[in-house]
Amino acid sequence: MAMHLDLVDLRLMVHIAEANSMTRGAELSFISLPAASTRVKNLEAGIGTKLLYRTSQGVTLTPPGQALVHHARMVLGQIEHLWGDMQEYARGIKGHVRVFANTTALGEYLPPVLRAYLSKNPDVNIDLRERLSHDIVRAVTEGQTDIGIVAGLVRTESLETLPYRHDRLALVVAQGHELGQRPEVAFAETLDYDYVGLHESSAIHAFLRRECDQLHRSIKQRIQVSNFEAACRMIEAAVGVGILPESAARRHAQTMAITIVPLTDPWALRKMLICVRSLEALPGFARELVELLVEDARQAEGAGAP
Repeated sequence: MAMHLDLVDLRLMVHIAEANSMTRGAELSFISLPAASTRVKNLEAGIGTKLLYRTSQGVTLTPPGQALVHHARMVLGQIEHLWGDMQEYARGIKGHVRVFANTTALGEYLPPVLRAYLSKNPDVNIDLRERLSHDIVRAVTEGQTDIGIVAGLVRTESLETLPYRHDRLALVVAQGHELGQRPEVAFAETLDYDYVGLHESSAIHAFLRRECDQLHRSIKQRIQVSNFEAACRMIEAAVGVGILPESAARRHAQTMAITIVPLTDPWALRKMLICVRSLEALPGFARELVELLVEDARQAEGAGAP
């Protein structure tokens, strides 16, 4: 098989896959559309099969195209790690670490750790994104991110994992709400009430929507907000009830008239894990961040944090 691949080809295919568009993929790769089209056609000719389905709505990957993009992401990730390791011996920017995390880790636990890490490593940048746990596992596996923090029952057999924290979701209601008199409540019972929800892009929103689908119910969402503090303020104002991380709710309960009610659902208590493809293969500055996360969790456990 006569096949020639270079880094421009690999990045182009990844960008096309992410955008589902040849035009947008070319823009993200900083090449012209005709040049991008020629590169894809040459790839297809060299491999001997189509890599893209082309329609009036855009492009999608064929099975061979999916395999190529999967390997392209891993190759590009390894090259980035190589560059990061080499840059440690030079002055200037050492590199950057990509971190995908679930809603609770991103909003509650990571800020102080990342502040300490960035202060100690002024020449390293961090790309931090919120994702669903299943999407995080896939991103780590495919090399889209270096470090993932996941919660709940997700399959991580192909990855190296380290214990992190425990994440408990709880019902939050305004003081005086009838559910606030209960010692605990099932999620299904809360669906009879109006809800204050997090934005659709949040991991918790998607997680609760999936639970509702299994119950064949829906959330009566009265308002969507972008963060935990705004959610607690709307709940305090009796706009609706909400499901939030207990750690965030307890923090805001110190200054707001809200009540926290434990959920009886088994999924409410979730074990959080740090996951990587290979700890040894990470650049030194990325391994240092993992070590800092693990140490932070140990200190929190020693201090009696949930």
